[in-house]
Amino acid sequence: MKYGTVLVIDDSEAILTAVKICLEGAFERIVTLTSPDKALASIEQEHPSVILLDMNFSLGVNSGGEGMMWLTAIHRRFPDIPIVLITAYADVKLAVRALKNGAADFVTKPWDNEELIRVLKDAIDKASEVVSLEQLESEHVRKALNKCDGNMKRAADLLGISRQTLYNKVK
Repeated sequence: MKYGTVLVIDDSEAILTAVKICLEGAFERIVTLTSPDKALASIEQEHPSVILLDMNFSLGVNSGGEGMMWLTAIHRRFPDIPIVLITAYADVKLAVRALKNGAADFVTKPWDNEELIRVLKDAIDKASEVVSLEQLESEHVRKALNKCDGNMKRAADLLGISRQTLYNKVK
């Protein structure tokens, strides 16, 4: 079974060609861009199932800052589309930061073809999972409590519910 559309954004034509060859048996469509400047319009038009986004686009810049900026911009406008980041200049701190900022996963260049396909498919599968309302509510309550350092009154206020209702949900 082939998955939907993947949008690949990388400044290297050679990388785009290699990724396209790697993914053509696993995806129905592979759309490529050499610059993230047209990413938002392309996403609007193509409705990709997943995005593979490079982290560096300016010559000589290897900080990953550009990729992080585009991850945030894309994620803000299209929160349901998983974004997998790819870079040749990987470090653990950058990967952790990317995941905390909403990336579905992180791949390093050079990549293993089967691993890249698996990571992209897993990102799509995970994004399309439907969780129960109870589980979603439970996760939301936990996040509110963590944000308020366990203070039940502040968490209840943040959630817009009474403290008693929050106590009942925590049980």
